[in-house]
Amino acid sequence: MSQEQPRRPQQAEKEPIKYGDVFQVSGDLVSKPISPQDAAIMQTAETTVFGKTRKGGPAATMQSAATRNERAGLVGHTDVTDVAGDQGVTVTETDLPGTRIITESVADQVVGRYVEPTPVRQQTVGATGVVQAAVTIGEALEATVRTAGEKSVDQSDAAAIQAAEMRATGSNELTPGGVAAVAQSAASLNADIINEEDKVKLADVLTGAAANLPADKAATRQDAEGVMSAELRNNPTMTTHPGGVAASVAAAARLNERSAS
Repeated sequence: MSQEQPRRPQQAEKEPIKYGDVFQVSGDLVSKPISPQDAAIMQTAETTVFGKTRKGGPAATMQSAATRNERAGLVGHTDVTDVAGDQGVTVTETDLPGTRIITESVADQVVGRYVEPTPVRQQTVGATGVVQAAVTIGEALEATVRTAGEKSVDQSDAAAIQAAEMRATGSNELTPGGVAAVAQSAASLNADIINEEDKVKLADVLTGAAANLPADKAATRQDAEGVMSAELRNNPTMTTHPGGVAASVAAAARLNERSAS
């Protein structure tokens, strides 16, 4: 495993923390600020491959930097770095007998690399070698448990989950007792609860989401856009939650596009 050490200069927080401050990168990426949505996408990508966000890994580093940047008012909640947005935030696998090499990249520049035994995701063999199975919408919803599971369910979450379920199933009707119906009930219940600790969390709704969907499909860019639109429309601040439902589906769609290219 190789992990770059932060190179952030000691100075007043007049400028946002940039990729060049915490990773060994080059070119335009060096001067790009780390944004909440960049971090959310990397969190979901790590969760898809590792089953969780890796402690001390690139996603954790990016989330810490993005949080500081947002709190300082230096980046917006929904910002996505143009280089990362155009070229992608990815976690890829190279399989060798008994081991796999996992490489994490932003805009095609490596920010972390690990060697681990046996893959955690089921893979299929194609004509050109080992190909990672596409990430489904249901799996993206489950990934949200790890990236934002402690968030209380609100109307924007319920709307995003409903949009995700409808796209996964191809139906315009809610499944009685399904994931979206439970999310809507949770959001309505939470609206009347004052104590945050007593509210229903995303983890309560989305754990096992893939198995609870009557049908599922690989996440696409169009699915991600639909889910994000639903989450934005139903949030009074017109923002999405970092690592939330929309971010997870968007990350899944990006991973699928990269795998297919």
